Amino acid sequence: MTTSILIPTAPSEADDVLPFAALVAGTRAERLWQGQTLGIEVHQAFAYAAGHGQRVPVGTSVTLAALRHPFEAALEARSLAAITGHGLVFGVGPGTGEFVGTLRGSAYASPLTAMREYLTILRDLLDGREVDRAGRYHAMHGALVPLKHPPVALGLGVLRPAMARLAGEIADVAITWLTPPEYVRDVLAPALAEGAADRPRPRVATVVHAAVDRPGRDLCQVVLNATRNHLSAPHYVDMLRRAGLRVHHTQPSVGARLLVRSGTFLHGTPEQIRDGIRRYRDAGVDEVIINTVGVGLTDGLSAAADDLADVLADE
Repeated sequence: MTTSILIPTAPSEADDVLPFAALVAGTRAERLWQGQTLGIEVHQAFAYAAGHGQRVPVGTSVTLAALRHPFEAALEARSLAAITGHGLVFGVGPGTGEFVGTLRGSAYASPLTAMREYLTILRDLLDGREVDRAGRYHAMHGALVPLKHPPVALGLGVLRPAMARLAGEIADVAITWLTPPEYVRDVLAPALAEGAADRPRPRVATVVHAAVDRPGRDLCQVVLNATRNHLSAPHYVDMLRRAGLRVHHTQPSVGARLLVRSGTFLHGTPEQIRDGIRRYRDAGVDEVIINTVGVGLTDGLSAAADDLADVLADE
């Protein structure tokens, strides 16, 4: 299993990315990840870091499909691989129905169909094939011009079994977020294997929230700041309830305590956090992505970077 880090902020300034790219360059971290942002766009932020000498492996966890046509997504993905000089994990997800509706006029009636079409077109374009597809949500007729670049692995955001089965069929990486280790092992991994019956199972990359216990730090506030929006979102609430956590969208503070109690939100000394990360390895996760966003929102980006550095200091 490898360990990576997530930029613990939606950057409001391009320089916000640089300390975290430097952490990947200077530690055992495998890759720098960022989710969808509506401030400084994630692909441009990564390109900015590369232009400042931090050419590190990167991944998106995840970008929202409704924001860009698959042709543009393929252009951006291979461009970023070429700019960084490293293989890229290009993770995609459908987003919430409300968000999709603001862009398309209505939500995807079938997010699974939308993602199947999107990733299939992406894969064909990135592999240099001529595409002639007219799907329910996505159409493409044509091909990319040739460009040499490091490989692009396609990731799919996965929370529940149906999307996990689809990832098993068509993705290179299944990207999970806020998923307890036992849920990955007992629910998502079997669904991935079922979907991948005729091909290698995708790698599993899991975003794991963490915070080092420090004097004066309010852990309850850190956890709530990190997870409040997720604990209010129906698809996350449903996933966590399937995992046995009795969360409710109207009680995020209760959900935050359950995340800590279940070991889904890691805290303690750096060694205790590393022990928690090993639970994910034992559950079959191939790459843990450490997310200190709660620390960043509560105590600032410098404190979030310090936590990451301390956790990454030793195996």
